[in-house]
Order: sequence, then structure tokens, then C-alpha cells
Amino acid sequence: MRHTILARRYAKALFSLGKEHGKTAEYSEVLGVIAELYDTTDAGVGDALNNPLYPLDVRQKAMAKIAESVQADAIMTSFLNLLIEKKRADILPDIANELQVMVDKDQNISHGSIISAVELDQTLLDKIQATLEKLTGNKVILETQVDPSIIGGIIAKVGDLVLDGSIKTQLNGLKESIKGRE
Repeated sequence: MRHTILARRYAKALFSLGKEHGKTAEYSEVLGVIAELYDTTDAGVGDALNNPLYPLDVRQKAMAKIAESVQADAIMTSFLNLLIEKKRADILPDIANELQVMVDKDQNISHGSIISAVELDQTLLDKIQATLEKLTGNKVILETQVDPSIIGGIIAKVGDLVLDGSIKTQLNGLKESIKGRE
């Protein structure tokens, strides 16, 4: 909980700076790439930036090299250095998530998912995406999943909106209505 509040504060500050310079999407992308380093490397990037056993100047140099490798501008480099100075580099992935949410909201982008019993072809996915965009009023970015347990139909989720047209749900509803009549 505490990390989320801190991450949101840092993300809001970076978002404001990005808004001033027209670079919110760029900052979000750079921060996302660095956050991926925390998860995908066995080299212990997160540990190298957070471990108090390493002197502050060593951690700052490591972050400077990372910033250089992702071609971060001066503002982003200063932001990353601030995280090291304030001993907040451990929440960098959370800041990246919060910043992405803010950028998506600013650009009217929603993320959703489609669950189907079988793989859907691209034309059907495009129609579903267009319908969801019309319903939400936002651009929708979809992830697809295949789950044979829903038997047929699809389940579409975008934010709080859930459209469940699966046969499994319909069968469960029919089962409940038959039980209710007995």
C-alpha cells in the first residue's frame, strides 16, 4: 500500500514534467524498459540499484549507465538519479505502472481482454475491438486468451465492463433457473 502511494506521487510528478515538455509517452516507455530490467535480468539490476552495501556513487553511476543505454533525456536522467538519492529505486517498476496508467487515461486508451473457447481470426477481433471502442468511447487495446472451459462464445472485459456471452455462463444461468422452479 505504501509503495503504491509513493509510486503514484513520483509518477504524477514525472507525468506533469512530461506534459510540460510533450513527452509523457516517451517517459512512460523509457521507465517501462528500465522496469523490465528489474524482472527479466538475472544480473540483479534491482539489487545493484537498491542494495545499501553498494556506495551511493556506485549506484548513481549504474543508474546513469542504464539511463544512457535507454537514451533518456536530461529530465528522465535527473528523475532516475533522484530515485537513487532518495533510496526509492526499489519502487521503479511500480512508478512505471502508475505512469502508464496516467498516460493511457490521458490518451483515452483502455486495456481489455477477450477470452474465447477457440482462437479467433483477426477480422472478428477487429469487429469486437470496434464494438468495445464504441461502447467505452476509448481506444481499446486487447489481449486474447483461449480457454476451452467456456465451451463457446466469448467473454470481453474492458475496465469495469464485462460482457459474458459464454455458453458456460448461459448453462449455469439455465441450471439456476431450473433449480429455482423446483
